[in-house]
Amino acid sequence: MRFLLIIFINLAQASLRQRDSCNDQEINNECLAVCDAEYFNCSKNCENSDCLRKCAEEVNACENSCPCGADCPTGCVDCPEHPLCADECEDAQFINNDYKICVNAAIYVLDFCLKKCPPEIGCHNSCYENYTQMLFLCPCIEQETTTTTEISTTTTQISPIEPSDVFILVLPNYVDKSYLQSGDGSSQISATINAPENNYADFAAYALVNGKLHIFGGRSDSKKIARLDDCTLNELTVRLNQERYFGHAALSIENGEKALICFDRSGDIRKTCEIFDGSTTVSTFAADWTHYYGGLGLYKNQPASVGCQTEQHQKAETLSASGWTALPNHPKRISMHSLVALENQSLLLIGGRDFGNGGAPQSGIWQLKDENWNEIGELLQADYSGSAIYIGRSIYYFRYYSNAIERMDFTETEDLQTVEFLRNSGQYYLPVLFQTVPNYCI
Repeated sequence: MRFLLIIFINLAQASLRQRDSCNDQEINNECLAVCDAEYFNCSKNCENSDCLRKCAEEVNACENSCPCGADCPTGCVDCPEHPLCADECEDAQFINNDYKICVNAAIYVLDFCLKKCPPEIGCHNSCYENYTQMLFLCPCIEQETTTTTEISTTTTQISPIEPSDVFILVLPNYVDKSYLQSGDGSSQISATINAPENNYADFAAYALVNGKLHIFGGRSDSKKIARLDDCTLNELTVRLNQERYFGHAALSIENGEKALICFDRSGDIRKTCEIFDGSTTVSTFAADWTHYYGGLGLYKNQPASVGCQTEQHQKAETLSASGWTALPNHPKRISMHSLVALENQSLLLIGGRDFGNGGAPQSGIWQLKDENWNEIGELLQADYSGSAIYIGRSIYYFRYYSNAIERMDFTETEDLQTVEFLRNSGQYYLPVLFQTVPNYCI
């Protein structure tokens, strides 16, 4: 038995060395679990060492054949025929639920758009253009894109979407309060989201990675990364490098293939960022200023952040592959606001608290454009710590302090047109928002 123990230790050490350089760690973990189960079933019936040795040989062969094992050291690239390496995009129209849900949503909106069109070809063309852009957000859809730097986001032409065709999943601090909100305010229906803990989304930052909603850190676990699969938040084995408890922010970058996660409440973490690519996290450079509750948005296709609650400064910065550089100061000592990028490469700052005025809630809608800050409008009521999402030509702002939802509509040239009250909602702090399809998880 001691001989077998030594064999297992050596095998385990060799396996760990191989997996250090492997990109398919999650698949490897799943495969090893299968091998372990097979070994258990084999060994439980053994009555002598020869039987145990045979079981050990079989589990060794099983582990070697796993992605990241001795026979597939770099993962699925070496063994694409392995059952766990099946391409999730192959026959996606039949077996990939995320793809099917996304495409069905695009078809639903297209059908509705076409039926409303007068006999004008321009309207029909616009419907199909919007349909194409919605498909670009679906997993497995091949598309040509260009990026400007290593941490940039490709801009996509945004076509109008009728508010009645918009559906937003809202995950508050406690997931049992989740609901599906229509863009025209006509319906608000409870949604059932499964999670390891009820406070799983509390203080979590969120971003889309490869079309899937991910949440990062938060009160329940400051290093967690979880993905929304169907109606369940599944925690991934990969974790954040640093604790991000609250006040941090996340942003989709590089055409939605990665997420940038930055800042937190204390120490040097208030300046740091890391990048998540769907399977690993990589620490990146620190900002020149702390941006606790400074948020993340895009300005000229580059990540940007504004203000800080603890430092109470007016500083704004933008991040490129060469590091952080200064932007014009915001006119107020602002924080706890929402940042939203427009297609014209300007940055909107919505609401927040002005710590140059005792932390008073703000109603201002500010725009950073051509290196200048201008107040272009106002919310119907001052607010902070809300969440915003840009869909079509409208920004939906879920207020915290004043317990309501507002919609800001923009023209084709992205000038602010109207600000409209939709309906009251629960008083939810920094809710997670996700554009989805009718009847999702209800």
